[in-house]
Amino acid sequence: MKNLIKSLLLLSMLSLSSLCMGQEQKMVKMSKDVLKDKIRGAWAAQTIGVTFGSPIEFRYNGTMVQDYQTITWYDGYLKDTYDTTPGFYDDIYMDLTFVQVIEDQGLEAPAQAFADAFANAEYKLWFANQTARYNILNGISPPQSGYWLNNPCANDIDFQIEADFAGIMCPGMMNTASEICDKVGHIMNYGDGWYGGVYVAAMYALAFVSDDVQYVVEEGIKMIPEKSQFYQCISDVIKWYKENPDDWKETWFKIHRKWSEDIGSPNGTFDPFNIDAKINAAWVVMGLLYGNGDFTRTFEISTRCGDDADCNPATAGGVLATIKGYKNIPEFWKQGLKEVEPIDFKYTTISLNDAYKLSFKHACEVIRRNGGKLTDDGVIIKVQKPKTVPFEAAFVGHYPSKQINLNKPLDDEITFEFDGIGFAITGMDNSPAPREYVFKAEMYIDNKLVETVRLPADFTKRRFTPFYKYQLKDGRHQVRLKLLNPCKKGNLFLGKVIVYSTKPTSHKF
Repeated sequence: MKNLIKSLLLLSMLSLSSLCMGQEQKMVKMSKDVLKDKIRGAWAAQTIGVTFGSPIEFRYNGTMVQDYQTITWYDGYLKDTYDTTPGFYDDIYMDLTFVQVIEDQGLEAPAQAFADAFANAEYKLWFANQTARYNILNGISPPQSGYWLNNPCANDIDFQIEADFAGIMCPGMMNTASEICDKVGHIMNYGDGWYGGVYVAAMYALAFVSDDVQYVVEEGIKMIPEKSQFYQCISDVIKWYKENPDDWKETWFKIHRKWSEDIGSPNGTFDPFNIDAKINAAWVVMGLLYGNGDFTRTFEISTRCGDDADCNPATAGGVLATIKGYKNIPEFWKQGLKEVEPIDFKYTTISLNDAYKLSFKHACEVIRRNGGKLTDDGVIIKVQKPKTVPFEAAFVGHYPSKQINLNKPLDDEITFEFDGIGFAITGMDNSPAPREYVFKAEMYIDNKLVETVRLPADFTKRRFTPFYKYQLKDGRHQVRLKLLNPCKKGNLFLGKVIVYSTKPTSHKF
């Protein structure tokens, strides 16, 4: 009887190559050692990639890193970065925060549990993450904490660089990964910003059951609605790669020409700075496609594309290492890795070695719950066909039309006028006030009080975009900001105002 069962199982197995060929079988068997090796590779390559790219993160905005520039890598570089700049690993320790929630509360952990865990953590955050943290600490719960009317950075890269854990724990099960992404990703993002995480998690899930990089890239994008800009941007990368598979720079120029406009994130508007999810996802995909399975080319290309040049190689490398496994990461890239694997990432009690074990544990449970099986020496994965997630779009009908430079502290009152339907004001990061101080300010629009705002000076509790308002009636508006409690030891600094109109502004020469 046992032999009969084994024979039936063998008949139902689907090899990785047959999956890519589109045959009808839906089960993939792999040994536990192979699964562990893929999970180990995913976490290790993320860490390698973010370390490799961290010195040039956002130093090459809207431009590529030229071939003649050497990007540092040497034995001991990982340990040096762990010790001197642990904040570079924000995309890792954010992932691990969510891994810990699953470990503590199980797969059914609610969105609020994930939100509370990172909102109350000690580490520094920026953009959509910090905006969501502020929202959560001030009573705006998920998914509203990531919704674009409450989060001016909703389209930013944040969840895209933190969704790895969801794909790693869902081998072959991209729909299950997207369910996790729905809970976690909407804490801090919406629209294209959320799609970035769904797509990354899908590629990781697929990377367990296919050894074809192009298949992983193309099958993963099926999760994203075709009418979204995110889908269209990544589809362009795929199309242009096929047209010119030997020149990544040609595709880089085409992507910039069509997709480099950032209309959401206030810090990236009217400046050569792009933290938008879709264009940074394009650099991830370029690294994967043009890297063609080679780790060095994958790391180098995704880094040399610029912009978020540490997170992008981390994601690309993590997906590739899931396909190939830890054992196939070249020794050149594993220099010094064993030295840091037992070390907890700062702000966590989790090391790489811990992450390997936890994700394997969680993956086995997800496999079991979703129609797969665990055997003495292996796992049988019920591979899912991708289901497109619902369509959502942020900043619809809002187009940047003007920048007003304030560049001064709010000591008492500031008033400005604009024509349009909305605005967002940058600031807060340079406030020299005591950490425990909380500014309080009123925001009036057309002489009506629309919001009384708490603005903590504490960097980890600050409101990343101190003042903003969208969906106003189109026309002339006056904004008056009034500080209620000036601080003798510091001030509330404001930067620029981004004004939004109903139609895009175009200057053709």
